[in-house]
Amino acid sequence: MSMMEFRSVCKDYRKKTALAGVSFSVAKGSIYGLLGRNGAGKTTLVNMAGNRDFPTSGEVMLDGENVRENDRALRRIYCSGAEELIPTYMRVKDVLSSMKYFYKDMDAEYGLKLCERFGLDPKKKLSQLSTGYRMIAKDIFALASGAEFIFMDEPTLGLDPNHRELLYKVILERFSDTEAAFVISTHQIDECAGLFERCLILKEGRLIADEDSDKLRRSAYVAEGKAADVDAFTAGREVLSRTAVGSLCSACVKGEPQNVPDSIEISQPTLQQLLIALTGGGE
Repeated sequence: MSMMEFRSVCKDYRKKTALAGVSFSVAKGSIYGLLGRNGAGKTTLVNMAGNRDFPTSGEVMLDGENVRENDRALRRIYCSGAEELIPTYMRVKDVLSSMKYFYKDMDAEYGLKLCERFGLDPKKKLSQLSTGYRMIAKDIFALASGAEFIFMDEPTLGLDPNHRELLYKVILERFSDTEAAFVISTHQIDECAGLFERCLILKEGRLIADEDSDKLRRSAYVAEGKAADVDAFTAGREVLSRTAVGSLCSACVKGEPQNVPDSIEISQPTLQQLLIALTGGGE
């Protein structure tokens, strides 16, 4: 099975370490969520996957080959994000037709069908599109690229709820048809949670979780009740985050609940609740 590997990837800027020894793998046939707070290093990783940025140390590999300045490997990878890397004077349909010169499995006809589904006029220049439709165009380019590894950095930026829902549906359709690996970095966590088979969570440039999504959510629980009762129940347990409103309290606790008193209500955290707890939810 084809696989991308990030091996002990570090990225240092003049006054900041963006990534510190990050290692994980991405296999075809899975959808990954790349999650974390702003500045955690998500975009840096996506840029490294697409050869737009290079590690200070470490390697990004595809089936044993370093992707750095390697056109053969890079033809199998597509990265999209907020950056304007395509000349904005180009028309959407011209971008779709020109991509085939680099991506041999590019499907321009499929791209035009997606334009119709999203209500995007392919004859328009990128500069003529609204923020939301420009992002839709970028998403369409990624989905139609035919790449085996597709990285999408904030693919719903500027999209209204209807278009976000349609995008999630289209991603699942394309995944089913191609079994390409999708790595999606987003802050719309609970909306996208159903897409993710596996979650990669970054905190301050370090990978703190690389887990099956369901297993990750089951690794903690939420205890709710009166603050005094919750504090007594969680004493001696690993509390990831605690939120108090008046006399009521909610705590996200690592592990499995045991010996729960009647005064405490237990539930499973959403993926977003768990992310906040793991990356600095605090009180």
